[in-house]
Amino acid sequence: MTTAAPELLKVPEVMTRLKVGRTKVYDLIRTHRLVSIKIDGCRRIPAEAVRDFINGRIGEGA
Repeated sequence: MTTAAPELLKVPEVMTRLKVGRTKVYDLIRTHRLVSIKIDGCRRIPAEAVRDFINGRIGEGA
């Protein structure tokens, strides 16, 4: 049994999904509120991390 590779998003894709600017996305990454990885200098954010972030904010009543 194999598992599917996680969907990795570019910063502009995360900006669109969260309706925020580039600086805010990098702030979320810097403060460890949004998980990301670097691949050859390119920042990638797992789609699941974006969903987790959104669900966490909803859970806080934000």
